[in-house]
Amino acid sequence: MEADNHTGTSQFLLLGLSGDPVLQPLCFGLFLSMYLASVLGNLLIILAVSSDSHLHTPMYFFLSNLSFVDICLTSTTVPKMLVNIQAKNQGISYVECLTQVYFFNMFLGMDNFLLTVMAYDRFVAICHPLNYTVIMNPQLCGLLVLISWIIMFWVSLIHILLMKQLTFSTGTEIPHFFCELTEMLKVANSDSLINNIFLYVVTALLGVFPVSGILFSYFHIVSTLLRMSSSVSRYKAFSTCGSHLCVVSLFYGTGFAVHLSSAVTHSSKSSTIASVMYTVVTPMLNPFIYSLRNKDVNGALGRLLSRTAFSP
Repeated sequence: MEADNHTGTSQFLLLGLSGDPVLQPLCFGLFLSMYLASVLGNLLIILAVSSDSHLHTPMYFFLSNLSFVDICLTSTTVPKMLVNIQAKNQGISYVECLTQVYFFNMFLGMDNFLLTVMAYDRFVAICHPLNYTVIMNPQLCGLLVLISWIIMFWVSLIHILLMKQLTFSTGTEIPHFFCELTEMLKVANSDSLINNIFLYVVTALLGVFPVSGILFSYFHIVSTLLRMSSSVSRYKAFSTCGSHLCVVSLFYGTGFAVHLSSAVTHSSKSSTIASVMYTVVTPMLNPFIYSLRNKDVNGALGRLLSRTAFSP
């Protein structure tokens, strides 16, 4: 096959979750439903936070950013898969593939950073409540989000610049439902050593530091809660962390499952199925977790829907 690494005419073939024609309509309906639920749920969170002055706090500022990133994350991968299933065409162009790699890595990294920042926000709120408004001021909140975007912009860009040095065969099969970076490196014709080194270094840094930050925050949060004399105050303080803990467990748990299944089984199919969890399922569940466990969000959503229903 012809090796081509820079023209936009070269095509890759996304093998998807299943090649069985009988299962294609089922996959289409299932993923369309999950995508619509994810977009609608996260959009409602954004609208509720922006329309309700009671939710104009750092915690909900970060939550609305997380919802925005989750919409972008699922929109990077799922629509193209749905189009391919509907058109019975597995092809994706070289440019489209690089675009998916870039935006998927950026939004996935933003999820990682935002969950870390939200843990820090809960740490300040519970461990330093008297100084909370001073420490978590709007300038710092905006700066934390901006720095996260800048870091992921450059990390994703470097990945793409390194990938443009690789050669691929036209018609190369990618055993995934989107252009995932590690799968792309496996099917490259040229040496991808530098790409893999950069990938491992970035994964280690963007994995170790955020996870360490989350563990550090919750270690001090738990220590503070145990020192509280009132069980009511302890429960109220911990309830503000419950939703975040669920989302963190879901995000890192499914991410860990993907890498574990890939390392243990060396099967692209099992890794692909596991990756559905953190690329589609987790963004879909996040708004439900926050709305079901949070009275403030529930109240804001109720008021938002009431205004919408009774507006002329």
